[in-house]
Formats: sequence, structure tokens, C-alpha cells
Amino acid sequence: MQVYYGRACAKAILCGEHAVVYGRPAIGVPVTQVGAEAQAREGSGGVTIVAEDLDQAWTLEELAPDHPVGHIVRATLRALDEDAAPNLFLSVRSTIPIARGLGSGTALSTAIVRALADFYGARLSAAQVSALVFEAEKLYHGTPSGVDNTIIAYEEPVYFVKGQTPQRLKVARPFRLVVADTGVPSETKIAVGEVRAAWQREPARMEKIFDEIAAIVTQARRLIEYGQIEALGALLDANQEQLRALGVSSPELERLIAAAKQAGAAGAKLSGAGRGGTMIALVDEAA
Repeated sequence: MQVYYGRACAKAILCGEHAVVYGRPAIGVPVTQVGAEAQAREGSGGVTIVAEDLDQAWTLEELAPDHPVGHIVRATLRALDEDAAPNLFLSVRSTIPIARGLGSGTALSTAIVRALADFYGARLSAAQVSALVFEAEKLYHGTPSGVDNTIIAYEEPVYFVKGQTPQRLKVARPFRLVVADTGVPSETKIAVGEVRAAWQREPARMEKIFDEIAAIVTQARRLIEYGQIEALGALLDANQEQLRALGVSSPELERLIAAAKQAGAAGAKLSGAGRGGTMIALVDEAA
């Protein structure tokens, strides 16, 4: 029996997280060392979904409309005009740590869309995949900016502003990032919600922080496009200062950042929602 595949990488936010929700730019990069995979094949009636990593299985009918996996399967079938009593077996797996700011849910949704498109012989553009996944993002994250699904669907570094066409980021010189996991789950929806609550209480202070982050992102883009990587580390450090001001760092993140800097990293910051999750550090290519 023929099997059809969909794969997706993880992502990291180089700079601009949280502020991107409020219309400021962000830069994101794909993380290809880990990823999600979905396999689709002919089923025996209805849609069965197996999450191998979680040792769980469902029929599509069992999943509520707001279940992210059920939502993305239904939305994709509708988009492909294949939602009338399909016979489908779908299995999913992932090597991306869950709730660590690496886009695990986004990657899983993307892999599912690609597997279903492959199964039905459809060609979906990166923009179409991203648009489908973005709707599922709302279930994971509440008020997402759209940056995660953009990075993962396009699988390339992007300069992103909410509501605008994403721009491919020209990387004049390669640079190396180390990603470190705190081991502490970080719920994006909670962190984003708490930042929003703070913005509602103190809009002027929060807007100033968002503007500072936007200026850092603009500078970082210029450095990357002109190959001036030596100065990029200081901008990551500056972004982390603003994220501390937003209240989204954590003791675990700060310990990893300090260890990275002590080991010679040019700059380090949290990546993603914060309050746990992952840290990224800019390191020398020879390290």
C-alpha cells in the first residue's frame, strides 16, 4: 500500500518575539535538525489519526472542532475538496520538544497539510500551507502573529511583519546558532496573554519596549544582509534585555544565557514565548 508523506522543520525566533504580535518586525529561522512527519495512506473507513509519540489514536469524528489536530485535518480536507467521507489513515510523529518555543504544534500541522496534499495529488504553495496552518495556530496560541507558520511553511529565514507579505531574508554570511532547552515547558498562549494584560495596564511603557525591539530587529536584518555577523551578538543581548523588561525570561533561561556567554558566545537570548522553553546563542563557526 502506497504511503504519502509530509514533513516540516522546527523554527527559532532570532529576534522580535512578542513585539511581533503588536505589528513590529521579527526575524525567524528554520531549525532543520528536528522536525515533524505525517504519513497518509488509504484507510478502511473514515479518518483515523495515530499520534505515535503519544501512543494515542482517534477517529476524526471523536476530535472536537477546537482540537488542533482535528481542526487542521478538517480544514485541509475542505481546502482540497476532499471532505466528503474520506477513507484515510494518518500517523504523525515528531522529534521537536513540545512547548519549548520551537514550533512543535506548527510543524505538526504543516506536516499534516503536506501529507494530505501528497495523498490527494495536490500542489500547495508555501503561502497556501501557511494560511491553513495559521488557523490552527489560533487554537494553540490564542492571538498568534503568524510568524511561526510562515517560517516553517517557507523553510527559510524570513523577515516578518504581521499582516504583510513575508520577506525572504538574504544571509550574506553563514552564522551558527546553538539552541539549548531549559527542560521547562512554556505555554505560548499563557505568555502571550500575560504580555497582553500588561500592555492593557501600561500601554505606553509596553509600546516603548516594542519599539526598542523593533529597532533591534531592523539593525539585525541590516547586519545579516551585509554579512556583518560580528556585531549581531550585541543585538541578541539587547533583545534579551527588552524581553526581561517584558517579564518573559526565567531563572532557567538566565542560567543558560550566562553559561553560553561564559563559554564565549557572542550573544544569547530566549527564543519564543519565554518563561522556559529554549535559548539561542550566537557562536563562532569554528566552535
